Amino acid sequence: MAEAAENVRVRAVARYVRVSPQKARLIADQLRGKGIEEARFITTFSPQSAARLVGKVLESAVANAEHNNGLHADDLMVVNCYVDEGSTLKRWRPRAYGRATRIRKRTSHITVVLGEREELESKGRRGSKRRAGTRRKG
Repeated sequence: MAEAAENVRVRAVARYVRVSPQKARLIADQLRGKGIEEARFITTFSPQSAARLVGKVLESAVANAEHNNGLHADDLMVVNCYVDEGSTLKRWRPRAYGRATRIRKRTSHITVVLGEREELESKGRRGSKRRAGTRRKG
């Protein structure tokens, strides 16, 4: 039972958020693997409007971890953060000569997954660790 408590993952999802997935992914890529304080700093001080929306999902995930699982925010880090494409609202704009062009208002599904810091850092990074200055032969 103690091992199951170690591997706790907490997530929060915001669906149909009115921001383009391409714009939200710019922020999500910056959060992956960061601690909560650093992730809050990124979402607070980024000039992109998508940062506020991703920050709300981050705060929701932290609240879920504290309230539902009894975890402390200082012990958490962002395990995964991804943005999926939601449905697209299609609108029309009148153009010259009686034509119309389509306007696509894209939506996103933003997901933030948190985990405990000690458990993730004890596993280490995948792949071989080579010292600086060493070269492979062959």
